[in-house]
Amino acid sequence: QEVDLEERLHELDLRSDSDIPDVPPPTDSTPEILKRALSGLSARWKNWWIRGILSLAMISGFFLIIYLGSFMLMLLVLSIQVKCYHEIITIGYRVYHSYDLPWFRSLSWYFLLCVNYFFYGETVADYFATFVQRREQLQFLIRYHRFISFALYLTGFCMFVLSLVKKHYRLQFYMFAWTHVTLLITVTQSHLVIQNLFEGMIWFLVPISSVICNDITAYIFGFFFGRTPLIKLSPKKTWEGFIGGFFSTVIFGFIVSIHRILIEPKNDFVTECEPSELFQMKKYSVPPLLQAVVGWETVNMYPFQMHSFALSTFASLIGPFGGFFASGFKRAFKIKDFADTIPGHGGIMDRFDCQYLMATFVHVYITSFIRGPNPSKLLKQLLILQPEQQLSVYKTLKSHLVEKGILQPSLRG
Repeated sequence: QEVDLEERLHELDLRSDSDIPDVPPPTDSTPEILKRALSGLSARWKNWWIRGILSLAMISGFFLIIYLGSFMLMLLVLSIQVKCYHEIITIGYRVYHSYDLPWFRSLSWYFLLCVNYFFYGETVADYFATFVQRREQLQFLIRYHRFISFALYLTGFCMFVLSLVKKHYRLQFYMFAWTHVTLLITVTQSHLVIQNLFEGMIWFLVPISSVICNDITAYIFGFFFGRTPLIKLSPKKTWEGFIGGFFSTVIFGFIVSIHRILIEPKNDFVTECEPSELFQMKKYSVPPLLQAVVGWETVNMYPFQMHSFALSTFASLIGPFGGFFASGFKRAFKIKDFADTIPGHGGIMDRFDCQYLMATFVHVYITSFIRGPNPSKLLKQLLILQPEQQLSVYKTLKSHLVEKGILQPSLRG
């Protein structure tokens, strides 16, 4: 029996894509009321209506959560992250037949908790330092947060090593790697979504809504006008849908970037009384080549409208590659969808494969082109210091301003 098991594991290492075992297809989770209402339609149009109705329901729910505030949005992101992690890790369990591996299900979720503890702790320490400083019981957790996070992860690492079983080594390391790649895809990317939210509601809503717009309009254009296949990984994707989605998303990004609710960047975390320079109207010169076409020499725009063009362009040209990547992943393991959570759409990961790639781009874009010195953040850090340290900073800053001629040497304070 041990010889047979060893041979099976050896074959597992050497198999090709065609040898991957079939994962049971997801069941049809469409509500019965929809099935009866659409029973007379063809499969193509039935899928159209199911996707459309569920899309409207999800968008309505999203707007409701936006209305409830930023904290609820953070909970939404966390919930989506956990569900996406569950869908991907479950595929690994099925493909590699790892249900019976000792401790592994528990370790997978333990690592998820460890990584979330690290990232959310970093967020609390970064944005709520003043709040934490007022509560002595939290100061220890924040001061030694990274050491605690490392100790927690190290505990899981040691538990994994202790769980290694003869004849299962290779299989266990397969799943260890699978777990960590899944953590990289889901937890890290969702953390960037939270970071974008802290930069202002507009950096959360515009990128996400641009991806949603591109997904919907590309599907509509492809459904009605699609004739030319776009990529072999996704046979249903067409050039007509890709191009139609691009122009629709750019127009959508331009319109939504001037909406008054978004121009005022106030939310639960950003409390400036005055909009930043990104949301103040400015006059720009029209390039000479375009002046002959539009007939304008200057145009008044919000600076963010130009940034929204960059965001919508990425969402429509590069964002879909997140979906292509997910399609390749699903083809590699012979599955149609990650799960059957949303009728007509598949799993949660099927809906957020592009969102995670978009979140990374937005974070990189903000740090590269938008974010500058933040006086309010620096002030929070100064308030944490001891009084003698604050006084030392004050004296150093005063001496620097005197040398620059900004303050008079006789100034007291």
